[in-house]
Amino acid sequence: MVEQDNITKSKAIHRRTGRTFYYATRLLPDRVRNATYVLYAFFRVADEVVDDADGVSSEQQRRRLEELRAEALGEVEPESPVLAAFQEVRAENGIDDATVEEFIDAMATDIGKRRYRNYEELEAYMGGSAVAVASMMTAVMDPDDPETARSHAKALGEAFQLTNFLRDVREDVIERDRIYLPETTLAEHGVTAEQIERFEMDENFAAVMQAELARTERLYREGVAGIKYLPEDCQLPVLLAAVLYAEHHRLIRNCGYDVLNQEPELGTLRKLSLVVRTRWRWQWSNDPEEVFRRVSAVGGARSPSRAPHHESLPAR
Repeated sequence: MVEQDNITKSKAIHRRTGRTFYYATRLLPDRVRNATYVLYAFFRVADEVVDDADGVSSEQQRRRLEELRAEALGEVEPESPVLAAFQEVRAENGIDDATVEEFIDAMATDIGKRRYRNYEELEAYMGGSAVAVASMMTAVMDPDDPETARSHAKALGEAFQLTNFLRDVREDVIERDRIYLPETTLAEHGVTAEQIERFEMDENFAAVMQAELARTERLYREGVAGIKYLPEDCQLPVLLAAVLYAEHHRLIRNCGYDVLNQEPELGTLRKLSLVVRTRWRWQWSNDPEEVFRRVSAVGGARSPSRAPHHESLPAR
């Protein structure tokens, strides 16, 4: 049993650093909500090793990640309440060592990697970050058909992370010298990394954003199509998280795709409005795809993959 003090400290980290996801987390049942606070806090602790590393050498960052790896896997006594809680959540929910390893490896990738040649390379990175996170969350929710639920959760986790990349282009350049837009997409539309670094907005960059938004929205539809495989008491919170994250796409379109000179931010009132609208629609229809289509900025047609087992999922 995870100590309440450790949960409280994890929750504080979640509330401070994950404001969008925090709204949805509060609707999860107790058996999942507290574990989610712990998971998210662990993700942030690891992420901050490489994202908040001013004055810290690459060697020091790698050494700290290896320390976190050993603590997370229970090989050594944890130094922080978050890692102590994570050890317990991992054991209680059967989160395998490989998933933890993949996540830490992805964080280590951020130490030196600044550009991605193509989507396949970016997808491989997300396999250790977003997809590992989705796998851990699925384990905590404990669905009846974990394999099917996990395949859709991977798509949704990837969509969330891509939305973050598209929203945070300016921040990633300024604070981390990173560009997560695939170089093949940039080249296809006549955009260079140097143009992005100079924050030069034009119709070519708008076309890049349109292409990557479309890719991301296909993943949202695939992910939302699998929410029905989650336990009933988890479906609305996950659907709400999808609605909230996808709303950034509306903000990006409303600013003419100029994320080079603006940082789209979802305000509190807008979040609350989406919470109310999503919950109201859910009262009338417990179909996640239908509610997502009516409420979210993505909308559009249902996922074409409707059978219980989805054979055409993209590799993660």
